[in-house]
Order: sequence, then C-alpha cells, then structure tokens
Amino acid sequence: MSQTITIDPVTRLEGHGKITIQLNDQGEVADAHFHVTQVRGFEKFCEGRPFYEMPSLTARICGICPVSHLLASAKACEAIMAVRIPHTAAQLRRLLNMAQMVQSHALSFFHLSSPDLLLGMESDPAARNIFGVAAARPDLGLAGIGLRRFGQHIIELLGTKRIHTGWVVPGGVTEPLAAAHRDEILASIPQAYADLKLALTTYKQIAGSFKQEISVFANFPSNYLGLINEDESIEFTDGTLRLIDPQGAVIEDSITASRFTEQFGEADENYSYTKFVYYKPLGYPQGSYRVGPLARLNIVKSMGTPQADKELAEFKQLATGPVESSFFYHHARLVEALYGLENIERILADPLILDKHVRAVAGVNRLEGAGQIEAPRGTLNHHYKVDENGKMTWASLVVATGHNNNAMNKGVLQSAKAYVKDGKFTPGALNRIEAVIRTFDPCLSCSTHAFGQMPLALTLVNADGEVVDRLVS
Repeated sequence: MSQTITIDPVTRLEGHGKITIQLNDQGEVADAHFHVTQVRGFEKFCEGRPFYEMPSLTARICGICPVSHLLASAKACEAIMAVRIPHTAAQLRRLLNMAQMVQSHALSFFHLSSPDLLLGMESDPAARNIFGVAAARPDLGLAGIGLRRFGQHIIELLGTKRIHTGWVVPGGVTEPLAAAHRDEILASIPQAYADLKLALTTYKQIAGSFKQEISVFANFPSNYLGLINEDESIEFTDGTLRLIDPQGAVIEDSITASRFTEQFGEADENYSYTKFVYYKPLGYPQGSYRVGPLARLNIVKSMGTPQADKELAEFKQLATGPVESSFFYHHARLVEALYGLENIERILADPLILDKHVRAVAGVNRLEGAGQIEAPRGTLNHHYKVDENGKMTWASLVVATGHNNNAMNKGVLQSAKAYVKDGKFTPGALNRIEAVIRTFDPCLSCSTHAFGQMPLALTLVNADGEVVDRLVS
C-alpha cells in the first residue's frame, strides 16, 4: 500500500518546515516536498505606514538577517527619495553587510551543518549538534563561536545593537564610525582569519568522504542568479543582477532593482506558503534558478580580494562549468566569508571611513522605488509604492528562500529516491534528506508573504468547541 513518510519538523533550520515523502504501492518514492508551514503576510502589514519607517519595520521580519532587510529597504526608500547617499555612508553599509554575511555563514556552517559533516550523517541525534561538535573538536567549536561573535560585534559597534539596529536609515546611516571602534575591529581580524582558515582546511579534509551525498544533494543542472559588478567580480550591496544558464552562458544581464518585478514572477504551489520565484521569459518552472553562495560563485569571474580569489579558482576546479551539487554551498559559504574578512579590512583602510557626513535628506520625489542586495542566503529585493504623502500603498519583498524553493523541492525528491528503497529507510537516511535543505540554509521566517489579497478569517468557538460565527474579509 502507498504511504507517506513525514519529517516534522526539519531540524537545524531558521524557521519551521517539514518534508513529506510519498511512496507508491511498491514502496518506491513517487514524490517528495518541502513544506513551509507558516504564513506571515508582512507585506500587508506595511500598508499605510510612512515609507521612511520601512527599514526598521522590515528588519523585524527576522532576527537572523535583519541587516539584509535594513539595506534592501533603505535602498528602495532612497529610490523614492531620488537621492545618492554619501560615500562614507555607502562604505559603512558595505562594512555592515560584510559583518552580517560572516556571522550568518558561520552560523550556517558551524552550528547548523557541521554536526553532519564532522560527526557523520548516521551519528547519534542527541549529540549531532554544536555541543557535540565542540566536544569532538573544541578548536572548531571555538572557531564557530568566534566567527559569529566577530560579525555580530561589528554590527553592535556600528549600530549599538546586534539585532534590529536602527542605524541604517533612508539616506544613509545615523552615526559615523568612531576611531576607537575602527581600531577594535581591526585588532580582531587576525583571529577571525585563523578561525576561518581552520574551517576551510577541515572542510577540504572531509569533503571527499561525502561523495554519495554530493551526487544526490540537489545535484542537477539549473540556472543561477546573483549580483555582479561591471568587472564581473562578486557584489553584495550594489551592482546589477546576472542570470546564467546551466552551461554558464548569460541569459540576461544588468537587471536593476526597478526591473526585477518586470522580469521575475512568483508561482504558488498548494503544499507550501513560500512562493516559487521564476524568470518570466522562461515561464514556470523552466525559469526557476538557484541563488546564494553557490550561485554567486558560479556567476562571477573573480572575488576581487587576493585570498578569496585563490579559493575561487580552486572552487571552480570542481566542475568544467557551473558547480551543480548543492552540497558545495558549504564550500562556497566559506570562500565568501574569507572574502568578507578581506573586504572588511579593505573598507576600514578607506581614508574617508571616519568622515562625519553620513546621511542625505530628502522627501518624496517618486511614488515608486526598489532596492536589491545579496543577503547571505541570496538575492533580496524590496519594491515599494507610496502616495504623495509618503504613505505605503503596496510592497513586494522577494527573498532568497523563494528563489531557491523549486531547487530545494527537486533536491528533496532526488535524495529521497536515493535513500528510501522498498519502503525502508534509516534515521540516517532521513537526516540526509533534511541535510539537503540545510545546504541552502533557508530562512523560513523571511520566506512567506502575501502578494495581492490576503483574506483574513476569524472563527468564534464556544466552550463546547462548536463554531458560533465565522467572518472572512
């Protein structure tokens, strides 16, 4: 008889989700899905608010990546204001973005994924966590904690708080960088380099023992999307989007934030509250693609910093074209974190980094604006419309998890077919299927929203559990 295997919840993720695997009468995998089970609808909450509140409002979407929403939102607001922010403000925002990327990649690699990589997919679930890693490899446990602390402390020094800082505002930032804080960050960089290089060395030593996982962890041809500079180097805060095909050829280039909603749509599936983003000219699902560290390294020609460029060259030796297996998101994450450290050092060497002019001021000069950046997990786009008084009338937020949604579901199906046979499976097999999702490091808190109408249903139930009344807006 057919049956359904349910993994609920999927563990070591940011947010709540589950996986269902449908078996046919012969016990073979017929289908599998990754379900995001929460709906938040935060776009609708923004309507009627003054546009200049949007960075602080949207940062509350997530406690893991609030910096990403702060920056994308501020850029959308600045498009409405029609202003260019001061040079020093732009540099300080890049510094903030790099700190966010380093701490987020450290969280993903050390806290969420390293238990599988270091302790084994079949290891005892009670020990398969960051505490188990720290017990087995104290040096790596300390490195993971140290790198995350490094990034978060920079955020705190810049914006006074590690989470939900109000420092980024439309027009720039609220306060300049203090010399003492600059020097404190610079003093902490050598240890951060040591921690990251330990992670890279360890990963390369163990990656070869995961050949089977590499072959079935969302290992298939796909398109890839990411920000890029004019010199084809990686970019996180500015630049324009490039979309490439499975062979690495450019499908479309120079996609600005304002053109994003023209070129990309969102499809619905009845098994998840997260939408499926696709490139409109190719349609859905043919126009699906991947974003994030793997996609970015597949797209760019260089990192733009010496040590990261050497690592990028080694990464690109993994395949003759784009690297396809999502297992290599782990590798790409560490390369990007190294770039982040080098870039932080370079930004702090800017002779204008302590300049006091860090904010431009303007009102509503346009009724529509969009901003996009690269969040740690991938491309993030905010698009707003306002009335003449600057009150929000419409918002669209497209996050990395939506971009990757189709690839995650295909990856779950691919791995389920590899690890579930004749209706039989082991706990380690199910952990491997979960681990496919962990390679993407989705942020499920950010991922669900309502585009257009969001009906609200209120049900009144009496003490006996009987429905007394029901109202649907």
